[in-house]
Amino acid sequence: MKKKYQGTTRAKRQQLQLLRSEFETLRMKSGELVTDYFSQTMAIVNKMRIHDNKTEDVTIVEKILRSMTPKFNFVVCSIGKSNDIDELSIDELQSSLLIHEHKINKQGK
Repeated sequence: MKKKYQGTTRAKRQQLQLLRSEFETLRMKSGELVTDYFSQTMAIVNKMRIHDNKTEDVTIVEKILRSMTPKFNFVVCSIGKSNDIDELSIDELQSSLLIHEHKINKQGK
């Protein structure tokens, strides 16, 4: 019985390691929409949480802010200055970035 579940634990640990690596290397691509990037990021986070990883929202918010494309640099700076990152929820961040993305796209047209 012990050997049977030991393999499962090892497999879960390896899967979690792979997901952590994927989370850390994930970057927003040029031209990618904010909603698509958030969906991709949250899909990885949810898989990590299934494997009992306790990733906190502040870690996810910081990761997203670090990995935005350069066209969002001024937005990231203003969000960092105007909000307490420790208190900012993922939904609030996404809403803010969507508003700025809409303004950027509107100005481009």
